[in-house]
Amino acid sequence: MNTIFESLQQFWGYTGFANMTYQHLIMIAIGIAFITVAIIKDWEPLLLVPIGFGMIIGNIPFTEGLQVGIYEQGSVMNILYQGVQKGWYPPLIFLGIGAMTDFSALISQPRLMLIGAAAQIGIFGAYIIALHMGFTPAESGAIGIIGGADGPTAIFLSSKLAPHLMGAIAVSAYSYMALVPVIQRPIMLLMTTKKERLIRMKTPRPVQQKEKIIFPIVGFILTAFIVPSGMPLLGMLFFGNLLKESGVTKRLAETARGPMIDVVTILIGVTVGCSTQADVFLSATSIKIFALGLLSFVIATICGVGFVKIMNLFCKEENKINPLIGNAGVSAVPDAARVSQNVGREFDKNNHLLMHAMAPNVAGVIGSAVAAGILLSFLG
Repeated sequence: MNTIFESLQQFWGYTGFANMTYQHLIMIAIGIAFITVAIIKDWEPLLLVPIGFGMIIGNIPFTEGLQVGIYEQGSVMNILYQGVQKGWYPPLIFLGIGAMTDFSALISQPRLMLIGAAAQIGIFGAYIIALHMGFTPAESGAIGIIGGADGPTAIFLSSKLAPHLMGAIAVSAYSYMALVPVIQRPIMLLMTTKKERLIRMKTPRPVQQKEKIIFPIVGFILTAFIVPSGMPLLGMLFFGNLLKESGVTKRLAETARGPMIDVVTILIGVTVGCSTQADVFLSATSIKIFALGLLSFVIATICGVGFVKIMNLFCKEENKINPLIGNAGVSAVPDAARVSQNVGREFDKNNHLLMHAMAPNVAGVIGSAVAAGILLSFLG
């Protein structure tokens, strides 16, 4: 009888109920909230559903030594997490992004590239503030990249500069990507007048196929020579775009922007979610990271919209730019561009800004990768 009782007692000790703390319940609740928001509000469901479920997986209490935790060497989750820790997954995501991105808007309106560059100021602004809050230079650089609204870049840079903060940085970056419409719209309305919101921009010129093929080759050579440390991201981004535009690698392009990016997105989402184990994630440092990430994103949006207003001071009336596309300088493609379109149509239903907003939006993708390369060069 005692043997049976001892066996049951031992079994109970291995259950999640015996090892549960209130911190585990908090993180599981947050994971459920992510899934709920993704399904009900349709906010970045391809990201939030895997991350949310990963949070639930990562916060099921267990006894150490069972080889099931994401931080236990040799466990299945730990092996899958290597792609995040070693920075394998982000370049593959960039390959898929390149294969689905049309750079025509940027090629036809190259001046709009400056908006994407201006929005990266948010990254360096948050970097300076993080330094003053007591973070090391490497940690500050990893936190600042959240302002680019680019999850893969945030993972890539934090894996190199601050791997111990990667869970909080990755969840923060993906969370703010999902909240682009909520965060950016009030800033856009606050910084623009009704007259500015009604500005109609010229229709972009048609872009020849030859230009689309040349762009990724020249674009990669220029950016890689400027920031060689950004090659893993920039190389895969432009290579993916060349697969799309060359016309002779259709199968490879379809694989890159379809099955491959879907699989890698699942792996990133679930493993990043799992990395938020309560004993590691719930801390004052994580709260600071989320606050700095939000601040970085706000600064990036303000700089993008503000820079357009400055550009308009030097533009002729017929060449003026609608400041509502300034928010699209962050690299949340195509969500930030959709926000420009939706806010613009609130004031003029026939003013279609999407094709214009895509130019700074794709420039923001390049810009965030370049910014990551700069930070890695100085801090890595």
